[in-house]
Amino acid sequence: MTQNHLPHNHGQTIEQELEQMPSAENFQAAASIFKQLGDSSRIRIFWLLCHCEECVINLSAMVDMSSPAVSHHLKQLKSAGLIVSRRDGKEVYYRASDTEAAQNFHHMIEWIVKITCPSQAER
Repeated sequence: MTQNHLPHNHGQTIEQELEQMPSAENFQAAASIFKQLGDSSRIRIFWLLCHCEECVINLSAMVDMSSPAVSHHLKQLKSAGLIVSRRDGKEVYYRASDTEAAQNFHHMIEWIVKITCPSQAER
């Protein structure tokens, strides 16, 4: 980032902090992920996919939604890089991606709703 000189001097040293500020693109990427998780149904689907790999039909039954609605949410989660898919014949299976962002959001969801990950409860 280029050197910033603020129009008003309030006795702070924020200009040094601005040198370390991430780019607008970094903040846009974060906003995109938060936007995807702004829907409770999408959060439930993402949370389930953190614990299993499933097809649309089974996910639909798990969250009591239509397959087209679940497919829409899956598309959004995939575009945000939070889930991945694999094809096995005619069936497509989805799971949470192995990225640090997906793992952090998984933990954040569990922390916010005060639940314990099933795989952690067994320990």
